[in-house]
Amino acid sequence: MNKQWISVIIAACFEVGWVIGLKHATSVLEWIGTAIAIFISFYLLIKAGEHLPVGTVYAIFVGLGTAGTVCADSLLFGEPWKLAKIICIVVLLAGVVGLKLVTGEPKEQEVSE
Repeated sequence: MNKQWISVIIAACFEVGWVIGLKHATSVLEWIGTAIAIFISFYLLIKAGEHLPVGTVYAIFVGLGTAGTVCADSLLFGEPWKLAKIICIVVLLAGVVGLKLVTGEPKEQEVSE
């Protein structure tokens, strides 16, 4: 796994943070943290998209962010788990893994003299 894919995973983690912040932020400091998380998330996403297929990057970013947000909502805020929700998350993550597996690694551009 190269550093661009690691950036996508980190960006998805920050996505979870800013989505939770949009719902639960109540103070100026929490809103500032949410804004910083949005910036970091999209900065990392854009940088990864410069080196990887942007459609795959975005799909993986959104899939991981969605699964992470649902899990965080249940773990941190007591949202009940339902079998259908768990099945959907597993299917979503299977799709994310599948996209990653079928997407080739970027080839280094050869510099011609």
